[in-house]
Amino acid sequence: MQLTIEKLVYGGDGLARLPADEHGSGKAVFVPFVLEGERIEASLLEQKRGFARGEAETILQASSKRVEPHCPYFRRCGGCHYQHASYEHQLEIKAAILKENLRRIAKLELETNITIHPSPPWNYRNRTRLKLRTAPEFALGYYRFGSHELLPVEECPVSSPLINRAIAAVWQMGRGHSIPDGIHEIEFFANADDSRLLIEASCEPGARSTPVREWADAMTSVLPEIAGTVVFNTGSSGVQGTAEPKKIAASGAREITYITEAASYRVSAGSFFQVNRHLINELVKIVTEGYSGETAVDLYAGAGLFSTVLCRTFAQVIAVESSQTSHADLLYNSPANVKAIRAATTDFLRSPSGKLQSDLVVLDPPRSGLGESVVRSLVGLGAHRMTYISCDPATVSRDLAGLLSAGYRIEQVHLVDLFPQTYHLESVFHLVR
Repeated sequence: MQLTIEKLVYGGDGLARLPADEHGSGKAVFVPFVLEGERIEASLLEQKRGFARGEAETILQASSKRVEPHCPYFRRCGGCHYQHASYEHQLEIKAAILKENLRRIAKLELETNITIHPSPPWNYRNRTRLKLRTAPEFALGYYRFGSHELLPVEECPVSSPLINRAIAAVWQMGRGHSIPDGIHEIEFFANADDSRLLIEASCEPGARSTPVREWADAMTSVLPEIAGTVVFNTGSSGVQGTAEPKKIAASGAREITYITEAASYRVSAGSFFQVNRHLINELVKIVTEGYSGETAVDLYAGAGLFSTVLCRTFAQVIAVESSQTSHADLLYNSPANVKAIRAATTDFLRSPSGKLQSDLVVLDPPRSGLGESVVRSLVGLGAHRMTYISCDPATVSRDLAGLLSAGYRIEQVHLVDLFPQTYHLESVFHLVR
């Protein structure tokens, strides 16, 4: 059937509608790898009660913003979603999606402009995670689009040049049968100038420890830029993932030094750190520049990306992080006037420490957002300013609805494009009350 794409929605799909019938207006159809205004010939892959999923067979009328994809794996690989759009149009798509989510979920029409911070569109990732298979034949890659089937990938144009050299080295090892059974995932983490690399691998429960340790030693020596290799057992994550994976082998360094314009950070294997090597400095400036006072609270602090800079303009910073590994890095990276607390944000806000008066609260939660109980606790803090860093427009819209109803207003909105070629978008909201 022929369909016309109305708009793009969060998740990478285009929205079209089936022809209307006796039951009313047409059912929504979600189609990947299309652009707004395009007319396509499509086949339906799945029919649900409220929507359908389709596939574009032919682009009958292409958008003027359509370009030739840069990567040979595009459309087969599940990693990228927008390579068929010019980079300038990708930014327009993301800004429109952010506004639409705010309008639909938070019932908010932005009265301030969104400041957009673009990235170099290729080779931007400093961290790349790939699936690995040793049998029946070796393969390293991503999941195929829309599945959990492994697609072998020998290069990744959104990853840094050093990471791509490391991917090639792992392929060479795999073809030489030099990777033991049981290792099923490998992550590459490069430093700021792409000169040093930390390898993090995951293996299945029951993997033989001696071959794994020998492989860690071999992996560390494959390239001179590899600082170290750390292997985790993914079967040791405890009940419902409450404990962190256990290190079972290591060779060389267990951490890497990441130097930004504002500070230097120790980042250990297993710690969270932002992935766009070109925009980390910009993100830190957006979050920290121009703010000062007695006390700042940095929730979901990670390794201290923001608190290590905020402490220069605040008398004290309270930095809260729940991960044991990230908290250890936070302690290491924190100057004397940063108090690093290991706690879940919910627990911290319920404690006496969480009731202190603060001039600024910085929030950088996971994709799931804050949630209702954290929003209520934050409102009770009464901070004059909050800065919310989000990687999901739906959850930030939900959380903002609660904060705005409590009297906060949006002073600035930034769209920081940490993830070119994908539907993912990072936004920063400066709130004041």
